[in-house]
Amino acid sequence: MALTIAEEKKQLRGSVRKTLATIPQEELTRSDDALFARFLALPQVQQAKTIFAFWGIPGKEPETARMIQTLVSQGKRVGLPRMLPGHLMEIRQYMPDRPMVSVSFGISEPDLSCPILTQDEIDLILVPAVCYDRRGFRLGFGGGYYDRWLSGFSGVTVGLCRDCVLQEHVPIEDHDRRVEFLLTESRRFSL
Repeated sequence: MALTIAEEKKQLRGSVRKTLATIPQEELTRSDDALFARFLALPQVQQAKTIFAFWGIPGKEPETARMIQTLVSQGKRVGLPRMLPGHLMEIRQYMPDRPMVSVSFGISEPDLSCPILTQDEIDLILVPAVCYDRRGFRLGFGGGYYDRWLSGFSGVTVGLCRDCVLQEHVPIEDHDRRVEFLLTESRRFSL
């Protein structure tokens, strides 16, 4: 019996998480360094004034905190997601002098005192994912937050994916959008 797309996605999430769990921390740090160097070198990143990023969950995503500090030191405004009821999210400006707030699933969000950024203020988004495929489609975490947000976004989209979890194809649905640029430690895909 064929699996539904939801079941395929669930199985792939589990498989990728198992793969990532076997990687030593030193190797993850080297991987992060390579991914961040590729991201920071993109002309679209260099030209962007406001970037919507994510605060990486250790062991599950690239730990973007260091890269976010670099972007801020370059004079860029960086927005981070704050989850809202109804699988919605708002974007709050990262303020280095204000603490991040720990919420469920190991996620850290900006404090409520941080200014809200609107979608039209954002030049580029770094789209988080469990993994990507070579076509630039992502496997998200299953909440649909980014799918909803991206449906109205017309700026540049970038994804980061470790080489070891890059897929040939991830299961996709009608609402799924590919990123314009996909970066791994060893490759850059312009899609």
